Amino acid sequence: MFNTNIIKEIRNKNNKTQSEVAKDLNVTRSSYAMWESNNNIFPLKRLLDFCEIFNVSLDYIFGLNKNNYLIKEKINYDKIKMRFKEFRKNNNLTQEMVTAFLHIDQPTWSIYERGKSLIGTPFLYMICKKYNVSADYLLGRVDFDYLSKLKAPI
Repeated sequence: MFNTNIIKEIRNKNNKTQSEVAKDLNVTRSSYAMWESNNNIFPLKRLLDFCEIFNVSLDYIFGLNKNNYLIKEKINYDKIKMRFKEFRKNNNLTQEMVTAFLHIDQPTWSIYERGKSLIGTPFLYMICKKYNVSADYLLGRVDFDYLSKLKAPI
């Protein structure tokens, strides 16, 4: 999973307490503290809310890009459908290959690929790291996958 120290660094840099961020995310302080300390998985929806609150990209949070870039777009489920399929085809992957890599069943991946449910944070992170693809691009938040143009992962 990604290094959650960046979450704490961003919070501290903005002079916010865990309680304040938890309130902004509409969760309990203990839930937020568990996510920040990596004792529980940060749900992708809440992580995207965190990115929006602090004007950071998901790629920056995931450590895919050392430079933050501001994103004003929210996730786009229509683009998610298109981009997850595009990702598979560009990497010559079948649904079976993706599900084997992620250790999930095919119906679960199908739900993600059809944009019926938001992919789990660890699964998105695994895909992005292994295939050097932008999380923000896959989620329809940016229109250019700059990571796929790089020769090696950052």
